[in-house]
Amino acid sequence: MDTAAADAYLDRIGAARPAAPDAEALRALHLSHLRTVPFENLSIHLGEEIVLVEQPLLDKIVRARRGGFCYELNGAFALLLGALGYDVELLSARVFGADGPGIPYDHLALRVQTPSGPWLADVGFGRHSHFPLRWDSRAEQADPGGVFRIEETSEGDLDVLRDGDPQYRLEQRPRAYADFEAGCWWHRTSPKSHFTQSLVCSRLTGTGRVTLSGRTLVTTGADGARDERQLDGGEGEVLAAYRERFGIVLEREPRVGAVRAPGGGA
Repeated sequence: MDTAAADAYLDRIGAARPAAPDAEALRALHLSHLRTVPFENLSIHLGEEIVLVEQPLLDKIVRARRGGFCYELNGAFALLLGALGYDVELLSARVFGADGPGIPYDHLALRVQTPSGPWLADVGFGRHSHFPLRWDSRAEQADPGGVFRIEETSEGDLDVLRDGDPQYRLEQRPRAYADFEAGCWWHRTSPKSHFTQSLVCSRLTGTGRVTLSGRTLVTTGADGARDERQLDGGEGEVLAAYRERFGIVLEREPRVGAVRAPGGGA
């Protein structure tokens, strides 16, 4: 990523270029990203291709002011951090579900080196920590998003826990971006993937979180107060919610099942 592209990305997330690639700047960039770039799977239900290549990724998130899921959000964030002078590694993780960890390359997260040590950065997991987590700490780490802890497993992996519940299992071996293509393809095509079964668009706010799940708009306050309402005014009201709440301008409303995914999936 060149300087102009990095500046455009910083403008997209409303952040200033940091004076140095240190932990303090990483924390600020991480929070700014979560508050401006939504976690969303709309492309799957709009029939849009998801391409894990630098320029299409930046075109979507920066130029088109869209969001994405983990491969896109953390992949793009890694490009920005690298352009700002950080040493960034892509890591594969398996998300915990009712039956244990998911598929290989289920999730993409980042290990970021700073002068004060390594950090786990993740702007692509929906509800998660607001700030990076200290990679080399095994103590509880308090965050506005919960109390987090990183635990070592007997196989040499790391489990990331929020409020005592395992979220995902990280492999410590660095990966290339292309390694995640199979996992991305599975999540956007398989009938077993929760991304093909539902619509989600969610963004952290200064006072909580706002989420549009199908036609259900949910706002959550800092105190946990939850307001939920159905958008019954038709497609126009839904498109307005995407535009006004998330800055996403769409020509038509995404609908689950409206588009058959490439490769014969859902």
